[in-house]
Amino acid sequence: MIAAQIVVIAKEPLAGNVKTRLAPVYGSDGAAALALAALQDTLAAALASRASRVVLALDGRPGAWLPHGVAVVPQGEGLLGDRLAAAIADAYRDLPLPVLVIGMDTPQVTAELLDTALLRLTESSAVLGPAEDGGYWCIGLQRPDAHVFDHVPMSLPCTGSAQLAQLAARGLTAALLPLLRDVDLPSDVLLVAAQAPDTRFAFVAGLAVSSIA
Repeated sequence: MIAAQIVVIAKEPLAGNVKTRLAPVYGSDGAAALALAALQDTLAAALASRASRVVLALDGRPGAWLPHGVAVVPQGEGLLGDRLAAAIADAYRDLPLPVLVIGMDTPQVTAELLDTALLRLTESSAVLGPAEDGGYWCIGLQRPDAHVFDHVPMSLPCTGSAQLAQLAARGLTAALLPLLRDVDLPSDVLLVAAQAPDTRFAFVAGLAVSSIA
């Protein structure tokens, strides 16, 4: 067991509510199926890791897809930075251990990679996992900081570099994790599926491609 926790921040995988940028190619139902598979893969990796606790900060309601062993809390209000800050603060208040936050966009993540992130977080004041689009796929803090997301524009090619700069401005030294590709656009789906062929996401992606071929 590693003395750190994982918070997965996600939306309920409902058609028309998630992965809307995939809908022009895969349809609303296909996009929701891909989102559900990605969320299930992410939760499975988190549960297989050596984290002390796994929490799902959910926008929506849990369903039959929720695995045993995951604590569910409502996601905070506001912009993404506000919700990330709230997720970290809430998790730390309930269990005062370092918090690693990951989204539902990287179904290729493994328990081993999450363990690496957690171990680095026990040694550094922060960790950041950069994404190929310029953002980041995870962020971790040893302790909550209400201002760590200030001045960080989200969902832009500069998001990752801006977040690193803000961490430094807050006096936090961030250990960098391996670069991963987020599933944001239709072009990402098959690339990520190929990186993790044994995941639910890859299986659903294959079905989705067959249905539109």
